[in-house]
Amino acid sequence: MRLKSFNSFIIVFVYLLVAASFANALVEKENNLVEANEAYSGGVGTIFTENKNAYSLPLKNLKPENRIDFFVGNSLFRRIWVPPSEVSIAKDGLGPFFNSNSCDGCHINDGRGHPPNESWPNDDAVSLVLALSIPPQDDFQRILLDQLKIKSIPDPNYGSQLSDFAITGVKPEGNVMIEYEYFPILFDNGEIINLRKPIYSISNLNYGNLHPEINISARIAQPLIGLGLIESIKLDDILAYEDPDDLDGDGISGKANRLFDSKENRVLIGRFGWKASQPSLLSQTFDATYNDMGLSSTYTSKMSNCTEIQIECQKLINGNSETYDGVEVSNEQLDLMVFYQRHLSPPGRRNINNPNVLAGKKIFFNSGCNSCHVQKYTTKKTAKSLALSDQLIWPYSDFLLHDMGDELGDNLNEYMASGNEWRTPPLWGIGLAKNVNGQINLLHDGRAKSILEAILWHGGEAKKSQQKVLSLSKVEVDQLIQFLESL
Repeated sequence: MRLKSFNSFIIVFVYLLVAASFANALVEKENNLVEANEAYSGGVGTIFTENKNAYSLPLKNLKPENRIDFFVGNSLFRRIWVPPSEVSIAKDGLGPFFNSNSCDGCHINDGRGHPPNESWPNDDAVSLVLALSIPPQDDFQRILLDQLKIKSIPDPNYGSQLSDFAITGVKPEGNVMIEYEYFPILFDNGEIINLRKPIYSISNLNYGNLHPEINISARIAQPLIGLGLIESIKLDDILAYEDPDDLDGDGISGKANRLFDSKENRVLIGRFGWKASQPSLLSQTFDATYNDMGLSSTYTSKMSNCTEIQIECQKLINGNSETYDGVEVSNEQLDLMVFYQRHLSPPGRRNINNPNVLAGKKIFFNSGCNSCHVQKYTTKKTAKSLALSDQLIWPYSDFLLHDMGDELGDNLNEYMASGNEWRTPPLWGIGLAKNVNGQINLLHDGRAKSILEAILWHGGEAKKSQQKVLSLSKVEVDQLIQFLESL
């Protein structure tokens, strides 16, 4: 009798257990709850650190024999470069014009830059640059743009970006001035958020006037986490989200940026930069060393970042050395800096089982944010490093261009990217931005001082999602932010 009762109890217990598991599975699917390995943003190599070094650690699965290259690359990334001299060649080559004397000077703790707190001379724009461009002036320039052979048309006197620092004896190109306009945004629940819109200008121009049709776009440095993993995503997986003509009618028309590479004699897809105008980490790195620090490499067509009108600048000595492939940054040094960036781990997620975080995740999906901020990918099995190969990653980006509306537009085209189009930035690690950088400055010019402000700036293709957020209750808004802070 006891055995029969016990068996009945077991049967009922198992039934209830199975029923509960099935019900839980349905709830999880319905509510977009925790998925397997979701906390491991960068795959099995993910590092779980929350302090100021959260963006600066190598992937956990990077082999010990490769870590020496990582740390040598790290030292080069943090190297403070000096002006050319006849005494030393190891760190020679800075300038004549520059925006920072080290990579780390812009990518602070491998994280974001920030806009100046005040206009010059009270503050310098160390980790922010002003990109410059003008409309094409003749048919030849139009052809180059149409063939995707150049990113944009630079200003005749100042080039493609303003350099607000210069070596001793050289006047900087100019100084960054900033003003803000403030305006309120009203939630349906009655809450008001004041947004700030920056207005940039340039004072103390030392090399003539800017072109009368100049376009100026402020850009802060972007965080460096997970770049190798992004580079390892299969191209077809990114292009699968393209819908430039919005054929599915959902209002989202993402497109990849494209450029013609003369060395490879083919069109490449851009993955990096605010407008996805860089196809690889190597191209991004040598472009930054040249434009931000004035350092030559075998990949740059010019030995200095002086324009034709800057005659005195062109007469200065450079730091080119046969020891470093006849330039200022050798191919080996570039490769090591790329290796370092390629293996920086995105930080792992936190509090993924928290009820408010789970509720915020559901709101994120219901608001359509995942239309552009795509959750996950699996990297190629033949990636450039075993640590990057065949990894399930969670960057929350489609890496495509989207029209974000006039309020975020800068009128500056880059290859196929229009003035209103921006690459979807990855969201991994966003919750630790303040821990790493001491403050939060989001969007291309750092105008947003919080995650919520960044959301409220979304327009264009993201306007529907922004409107849904404005309709949320105070509790729901807090839940959404808690989810994003968990990334």
